[in-house]
Amino acid sequence: MPGLFKTSNPALNENTFRGRVVAVGEAMTLQGTVNKTGILLVCVIATAAWTWGIVHSQTPEAAAPWMLGGLIGGLVFALATIFKKEWSPITAPFYALCEGLALGGISGFLELSYPGIAIQALGLTFAVTAVMLVLYTSGTVRATPKFRIGVIAATGGIFLVYMVDLILRFFGHQVPLLNSAGPLGIGVSVVIVIVAALNLILDFDFVETGVHAGAPKYMEWYGAFGIMVTLVWIYMEILRLLAKMRQRR
Repeated sequence: MPGLFKTSNPALNENTFRGRVVAVGEAMTLQGTVNKTGILLVCVIATAAWTWGIVHSQTPEAAAPWMLGGLIGGLVFALATIFKKEWSPITAPFYALCEGLALGGISGFLELSYPGIAIQALGLTFAVTAVMLVLYTSGTVRATPKFRIGVIAATGGIFLVYMVDLILRFFGHQVPLLNSAGPLGIGVSVVIVIVAALNLILDFDFVETGVHAGAPKYMEWYGAFGIMVTLVWIYMEILRLLAKMRQRR
């Protein structure tokens, strides 16, 4: 049943646990994955505080190299984690540290323009995560085949729009609805936040599948990494949405 392992999160695809059922030694556990996710969150917060502090210093421009390094490093360690899952106990924390550098700088600069936006985005991210966790654990929302297909299709569509926007920016343009602060632009951001949140359901289901499959212990780090990828996406999209709403005031 290949569909059992599908998720739109690129870090958690259908081949992740294939051939990785543990025969001896410790196996992946739900509590272990939760603990590893907590560690990655601490890593993100630690480095985010660093670039945040630089942005709010007398030389905010000094944060730019750290942000760029974080973006590039995050991509490198994310790809390393995806293609070498056995390395995840090392690469996943480094990914989180790099992402923190980028998120702290981005949040810091937006905070200068829109005071209070960072803490609002952070609070909403945790609130959304808590709601999705409750919906999943209570069985209210389940990762059925149709649900997976819908979320995967929506996520794929959003990814294509991101790519078009990135290409257009090289020519001095951008996708209007993705960046507009008008009603349609805000509506698009709301839809993206919802799709990003629904990806958490797939992630939770995927981790649970790995636990039941008896995956190796290091897969706790990989599962935590996959959840972190989605959390970063949710936070960034909520930050974008709040910034649009502030622009309309």
